[in-house]
Amino acid sequence: MGEEAPETRRESDQYAGGHGDGGDSAPGAPQERGAAASAPQQRAAQGSAAQWREADDDRPAARVAHGLRCYRLIAAMWIRSTMAYRLSFAMTTFGNFAVTVLDYVAILLMFSQIDVLGGYTLPEVALLYGSAGTAFGLADVLIGSMNRLGERIRDGTLDTLLVRPVPVLAQIAADRFALRRLGRVTQGVLVLGYALVAVPVHWTWLKVLTVPMMLLSGCVIFLSVLVAGAAFQFVAQDATEVENSFTYGGNALLQYPPTVFAKDLLRGVTFIVPLAFVNWLPALYVLGRPYPLDLPRWLAAAPPLVALAGCVLAGLAWRAGLRSYRSTGS
Repeated sequence: MGEEAPETRRESDQYAGGHGDGGDSAPGAPQERGAAASAPQQRAAQGSAAQWREADDDRPAARVAHGLRCYRLIAAMWIRSTMAYRLSFAMTTFGNFAVTVLDYVAILLMFSQIDVLGGYTLPEVALLYGSAGTAFGLADVLIGSMNRLGERIRDGTLDTLLVRPVPVLAQIAADRFALRRLGRVTQGVLVLGYALVAVPVHWTWLKVLTVPMMLLSGCVIFLSVLVAGAAFQFVAQDATEVENSFTYGGNALLQYPPTVFAKDLLRGVTFIVPLAFVNWLPALYVLGRPYPLDLPRWLAAAPPLVALAGCVLAGLAWRAGLRSYRSTGS
């Protein structure tokens, strides 16, 4: 037969040098360079494998950490997209701020005709208004997109979220993360700042610590209500207004003194949907006023426990709703 082709001899020499017992080590050098060049790809593959192992970890702490990391990445993506149009962001944020200011203007107009509302002066009502608005505003910024779940269920776009290695709750909560909602938070903080200065309260260290506890716990309670309302969408599929009645409606309710409402309503928002723990109970402790249902004063320190219980119940409701989901088939 003819002489062996040069390409074939080179491939044979390289194979012998890299894998033979007594072959020359020089022909194996290109293989070592190839291995060195593929090291970054190997590290990337190892990192991807680690992320998959983290996503598949059944430990509750690992699942929560993975979900928070995914939420942070998705929210950061939307923030970068928003800040690409800074003027539009500034205008929409100011518009959100202006709309919420109108709610407080209505209270100011009311107090231009009266001195007290349900036994509460303007600074005291401002404390209720500011604390409720700030707590709900923070929750609305973090997961305000949860009320779009019903729309995703109806049009079938929820199915695209189920096939990704990312928790569905994190994807929906961070979807279209809107920094413009900071306008509501800013307005609530300004009103709360005025109230803390103007309200006639003898401040103690316990009352001072009650204020940030009230805001953080109230935010978590609203987060729980938003998640529970989203879980209800799996059953109702078109219950956005029902969810809004407990979130936006609850925020509007808590902006006014509890003495202007019927006691049956107070029992409902205290023992069934515990919105009263957002600001009514701790704020009345700060103001030194009794709660209309004659509850013990130590319940003013209960909002963190109520928030924790709300998170657990909302998590269970979400898991039950997600497991009961059936695709639209489209």
